[in-house]
Amino acid sequence: MSEEFIEAILEDATERMAKAVAHTKSEFSGVRSGRASSALIEKLPVEYYGSTVALQQLASFSVPEARLLVVTPFDKGSLNAVERSIREANLGLNPSNDGVQIRLAFPPLTEERRKDFVKMVKGRAEDGRTAVRSARRDARKDLDGLERDGDITEDEQRRAEDELDRLTKRHEAEIDAALDQKTVELMEA
Repeated sequence: MSEEFIEAILEDATERMAKAVAHTKSEFSGVRSGRASSALIEKLPVEYYGSTVALQQLASFSVPEARLLVVTPFDKGSLNAVERSIREANLGLNPSNDGVQIRLAFPPLTEERRKDFVKMVKGRAEDGRTAVRSARRDARKDLDGLERDGDITEDEQRRAEDELDRLTKRHEAEIDAALDQKTVELMEA
């Protein structure tokens, strides 16, 4: 019985930590490197017939060249709204509209801008680590409650906390690896 309680708490913590890692990685994909990537604009809000919709629901994306992203709206009537949304996002991109699709040329990043992006990515990584630690803290609180109520022994609690610490380190290492990879990607010329 006590093993089931511990397993449920550890499972919940693992799930929350994995979500924090996945969210952090998706945040990283939204940070611009020198290459064209649809991840940068996919989630941009577009005002479309009175409602706000994510750009990925209104258009398809293609990357014909390393520094060129082509956005093709499914409805040509939304072309101007999509273009306006990209301009207002202030991403340092200048959309050009040919009446059918929007072309986004990605200019090479300056050294200073790269460093700014690295700082931003490090901040997002720290937010991810904080979310992982928050999941650990909540799980520890639950384990303490079980031990206090007499549902698990002190030894079982200690073993569960050790396992929780291993999970935390593993998920933090995943975030650190993704951060290192994104930093290298941002700093390469």
